[in-house]
Amino acid sequence: MKPFMDEHFLLSNETAIRLYHDYAKEMPIIDYHCHLSPQQIFENTSFANLTEAWLYGDHYKWRALRANGVEERYITGGEGVSDYERFEAWAKTVPQTIGNPLYQWSHLELRRYFGVDELINEKNAKSIWDQVNAKLTSGSFNARDLIKMSNVEVICTTDDPVDSLEYHIAIKGLADFDVQVLPSFRPDKALEINRPTFLEWLGKLEAVSNQPMNSYDALLDALAARVAFFYEVGCKVSDHALDYVAYAESTKDEAAAIFAKALKGEEVSLEEEKQYKTYTLLYLGRLYAEHGWAMQFHINAARNNSSRMFSKLGPDTGFDSINDSSVAYPLAKLLDALDKDDLLPKTIVYSLNAKDNDVLGSIIGSFQGGGVPGKVQLGSAWWFNDTKNGMLDQMNALANLGLLSRFVGMLTDSRSFLSYTRHEYFRRLLCNLLGEWVENGEAPEDLELLGDMVRNISYRNAKQYFGF
Repeated sequence: MKPFMDEHFLLSNETAIRLYHDYAKEMPIIDYHCHLSPQQIFENTSFANLTEAWLYGDHYKWRALRANGVEERYITGGEGVSDYERFEAWAKTVPQTIGNPLYQWSHLELRRYFGVDELINEKNAKSIWDQVNAKLTSGSFNARDLIKMSNVEVICTTDDPVDSLEYHIAIKGLADFDVQVLPSFRPDKALEINRPTFLEWLGKLEAVSNQPMNSYDALLDALAARVAFFYEVGCKVSDHALDYVAYAESTKDEAAAIFAKALKGEEVSLEEEKQYKTYTLLYLGRLYAEHGWAMQFHINAARNNSSRMFSKLGPDTGFDSINDSSVAYPLAKLLDALDKDDLLPKTIVYSLNAKDNDVLGSIIGSFQGGGVPGKVQLGSAWWFNDTKNGMLDQMNALANLGLLSRFVGMLTDSRSFLSYTRHEYFRRLLCNLLGEWVENGEAPEDLELLGDMVRNISYRNAKQYFGF
């Protein structure tokens, strides 16, 4: 019987052990998609206690707490509830999460950052609380300290086109912090023409652009100007949440007429929404290609399922799920519309629904080329898929249908500064997968070849692909 989470955790054979410890373990991290706050990074936020560092904003843990019957006030906070009581609720829940990656992630985070090797439970909650808080409040475990402890080289945050990027600019001037913190261009609010926030967001775009948003041409010009601004600040990647993939043939005049309807508060049909989204997204895709950016599509999330809890807590609070919309036809048409004019940017496609892995893995093979290794990528297992099975399923699909060796690897997709252990988790699984192939005679026992592959997937491919 193997010890729980020893140095060979997730490594089931000698080849895997050598690949991880000799090739993967020390590679720097490129976190090309996350939701960290650039303001917190610039201000080097200190954390008053473990709850603040570990539980605030972590909807993964919130879902587990709810499933364990914990009252909401101990999850998202409530009057009269202390941070220790919230942590204690989590300590009681952790033993119930065996089988969920949260069990292993929680122990990894305590071990790697704070040197706490105890199994988390109700009995030792106070001991762990005191040990970790002593370090968190020592002045050596602030936001930037945690980033440097994790061997992070590049962070790409998620930023709205109307953002000032003032903190990204300020971070560049820090003398004692050499991690690149770059913006990502996330124009979802420009595309979601039927959301109640659309007109309010247009007002914000108008303010930063110093021009009225009274026409579709004005919108496109403003988006182009914001892309140019993000580019100047160092942006190299865009990101789109495509809860469903829209594709409907549309002319610029048709998109403009649909935009005009929305400005007047008139109803925009679903078909018109698809036309507007298609034309606008293709316009943006061409801009990305001109700037050498990579374009990310995060597909098939079903958001804010509980209207009752959405009204109380708002978005990103743990009430989302996997969607099952069709992706094959509209995604292939969307990519082809850009590829026809040789203006398809480097593109990463992710689906929250694991059933789409083979579909996406086959589609990306239709649009490779241009001298760019892995130009179109099957994105890392994401959100509900960043489990052991989810990561292995994604890697196997990519290996079966394309080139695993050209994969740009793991990302955190997290709001927590303690989430970088997910890269360790991923790298161990990658090394074990390759090790199993060797042990089964499916791959050669060539550690130079496989070790180079591991280093590339862990770090080098992303550095080359994004141009950091």
